[in-house]
Amino acid sequence: MMDRMRSMFNGMVKSERYSRFTLQPTEDGERHAEVKLSDDATDDATDIEAGGSPSFRPAPLQRSHRTLSYVALVTVLVFVFGFLIGYASHRQSQVEPVNCGTTIAMTTPMKATPSPAPPAPQAPPAPPAPQAQDVQLDWKDITQLLTKKLTSQAFEKTLTEFALPSRSAGSQDDMKQADRIFNEFTKLEMEPWTDVHYVQLQTPDSKAPNHVVFGSVDFKPTGYLAYSATGKVQGKLVYGNYGRPEDLEVVKKKNVELKGSVLLLRAGKISFAEQVANAEKERVAAVLIYPDTQDYSFRTDTVLYGHVHLGSGDPYTPGFPSFEHTQFAPTLSSGLPKILAQTITANNAAALLQKIGGPAPDASSGFKGKLDVPYDLGGIENITVEVNNMLVNREIHNVFGVIKGFTDPDRYVVLGAQRDAWGEGYAKATVGTSILMELARAVHKMVEEDGFRPRRSIVFASWSAGEYGSVGATEWLEAYMSSIDKNVFTYISLDGVVMGRGSFMASASPLLYSLLERTMKEVKNPVDSGMMYNMIGKDKWESKVMRPMMMDDPAYPFLAFAGIPSVSFHFISSNSESYTYYGTNLDNIDHLNYQTNHHTSEMTAAAAQFAGQMALRLVHDHLLSLDVSRYKSLLTTTVTGVFQRIRQLSQSGQLKNVSPTWLSSARGSFQRAADSITNDIENTDLSDNEACRILNNRIMRIEHTLLSPYVSPVETPFRHLLLGRGPHTLTSIAETDDMEELHTQLALATWNLQGCANAMVGNIWDLDNQI
Repeated sequence: MMDRMRSMFNGMVKSERYSRFTLQPTEDGERHAEVKLSDDATDDATDIEAGGSPSFRPAPLQRSHRTLSYVALVTVLVFVFGFLIGYASHRQSQVEPVNCGTTIAMTTPMKATPSPAPPAPQAPPAPPAPQAQDVQLDWKDITQLLTKKLTSQAFEKTLTEFALPSRSAGSQDDMKQADRIFNEFTKLEMEPWTDVHYVQLQTPDSKAPNHVVFGSVDFKPTGYLAYSATGKVQGKLVYGNYGRPEDLEVVKKKNVELKGSVLLLRAGKISFAEQVANAEKERVAAVLIYPDTQDYSFRTDTVLYGHVHLGSGDPYTPGFPSFEHTQFAPTLSSGLPKILAQTITANNAAALLQKIGGPAPDASSGFKGKLDVPYDLGGIENITVEVNNMLVNREIHNVFGVIKGFTDPDRYVVLGAQRDAWGEGYAKATVGTSILMELARAVHKMVEEDGFRPRRSIVFASWSAGEYGSVGATEWLEAYMSSIDKNVFTYISLDGVVMGRGSFMASASPLLYSLLERTMKEVKNPVDSGMMYNMIGKDKWESKVMRPMMMDDPAYPFLAFAGIPSVSFHFISSNSESYTYYGTNLDNIDHLNYQTNHHTSEMTAAAAQFAGQMALRLVHDHLLSLDVSRYKSLLTTTVTGVFQRIRQLSQSGQLKNVSPTWLSSARGSFQRAADSITNDIENTDLSDNEACRILNNRIMRIEHTLLSPYVSPVETPFRHLLLGRGPHTLTSIAETDDMEELHTQLALATWNLQGCANAMVGNIWDLDNQI
């Protein structure tokens, strides 16, 4: 534009006066720059020799008044035009800065508006008013938002939507439910994905039903126990109460032979898998399990279902994920039983007990149930048991969705719920799946509409084949074991969270005890107007609420196999420890309504609020809500047990040259390392993201480094030193009678514990003999 103005000006005035750089018209219409070479404009310029262009001297000015008028006019126009260009450039630089945190999608074209007059000089404009997503929420705001979204009215609808008449693992109904959850996650923009596994499950053979014959008593049970050994055996019928070690000792003291017998047990107290494992240790040939009316209040013809794998996951691919076309070692799980196991009804058991004979147990033994039969120990007559279960290959889908964190998205808490069940599975699967979906919807709305900004991510997981021993969840853990412990810092199980009304119990890693206590103080009691903590009772809440996490707990593989701090909790009827309808076709809405006094939706909303507040606390605070000091008590108690056992064996002369001193030293190292984390927390600016991440990394190492690195996940999958199962645990060391085994395992356990303490310290250069 400026070149055009100069051209117009030169064309009008035809001036031959040159500045230092002037555009000169030429015959071909082009312009070139001519440079005045003389130092003084009034000096004569010398001609350039050898064909060079001459240097011009300005000619005398010969201007008319008309020419001067043109000059003046053009000068004014140039000035005005330049001013306009400068003003326009200045306005562009003063546009409102873009908010990088918000993207605005334009759906209609913007209308042009006239530019305002140049503003008078003033202070920089104030930043735009914060949008909803920019509002800083405190913890009280977050809990109130969550509570408003998780209502009993919402759950009445969701519970109805996700209820199914049947939902066996890998079935068409199970797959449809998985697809529905995937689509819901898609609508919520949770970037869903599916984890597909090909597992071996065991089902009855319809062409060859299982069979029991005891004299004139002959029946073909319809229930079954998955992963039982198959075949046909015969042995003396023996009654063994619940099949616990102490129960079997009562039988042996009455001189009733267990080896080769068929053991009749009543369900309860311990899992089916533990009952069968205890019987196998006594070289029993087969086990029959029934529900006694003393423990189960339902009808005596009710059928039981379950599994007897003393472990979790697909027992035919132990330690490996069951992906398609993957090569696996030809090995079986060490927890797969080698004896037959079968469930029967209470009516079937009554017919057997009526004719069992043999000595009677002592009245103080607790062997007598409530069936109208003598509870003799048997060992007199033979019984024949035939189990023809068959293995089937099933494709199962785990479905995931994620709400990503804004500061540490690679750190996440996992909320998981089992999707399958033996029958309707209302309490087992419908409630947990409904809570999973409503929590996903609630947190999504809090992020999109209310300005909630979680620091860390929340993963929502729907598992399949949970009834066979957390198969879907364990296969996922096995598939990503090398990375999961570095990212997942807590697992919250939503299975069985509503079993009744009036009481509350939980099982968890000690790292989560303080979070549980804090959440009970913040969540309202669904029974009255107080808080849950008041319902429990403020004194000695741990003894009233906390239970050891058992192997059949869906959270157990996460804790004892993967080393992830985990928790499961249950609203339950007063004076009750279990939900009697699990593993039956009676797990339906009617029976759960009876247990909750027809407040199922209210209890479900309370359970969702409890799980949701724990999850949000874990992803909201700068520091992970994992209390490193809570392991001290458990560790001290367990180490004391080892001390006492070693002292006893040493004094009796059974054990020589073994001292628990190094174990005590390792315990001290663990406690000092825990104290160092606590001290560093107190002396750290928790608003410093990098400092918090370093502290959180140290906290996350604790649970995982308590897994023994000296045992095989194939032979001993639950490797946790304190909460696992196997000869490596401190509990097992305190009970073993094998002196060589004790010596070896004590040394390995000591360094396992010392290694955990070292990992808690953090940097390798911070390690010293004090730790």
